[in-house]
Amino acid sequence: MQIALTDDIVTCRMLRRVVFIEEQGVSEADEVDDLDGQALHLLATAAGRPVGSARLLTDGATSKIGRVCVLADLRGTGLGAALIRAAVDQFRQTPGITRVKLGAQTHALGFYEKLGFAATGPEYLDAGILHRDMVLLL
Repeated sequence: MQIALTDDIVTCRMLRRVVFIEEQGVSEADEVDDLDGQALHLLATAAGRPVGSARLLTDGATSKIGRVCVLADLRGTGLGAALIRAAVDQFRQTPGITRVKLGAQTHALGFYEKLGFAATGPEYLDAGILHRDMVLLL
């Protein structure tokens, strides 16, 4: 598997459509926003096939990992963790960033905790799915 920065937003959106809209029932209005153009995007490929992506945004000293998705047939392979590690590494290389945050679906809290993130604040609904904010200090 390979993970790299990409300008191929179309492919990232296709992966997000499969995972969020088709599998999880998120509305297109909730999934598609105007932030893709100002974000960095990571694309994971396996044997040349797009299989996962993540979106990276920065606001001052805080960065945000979002829209993390992995196709169903590659879940449980470590690809999701590799995407998060690649995102954190990208932010570590960016001067001035002191923390990384994300909104985790509550069923995935343990996954992110194993990667060093700590839950903060209350649970909330995002696109009809329970989430909780998580933070990693760099």
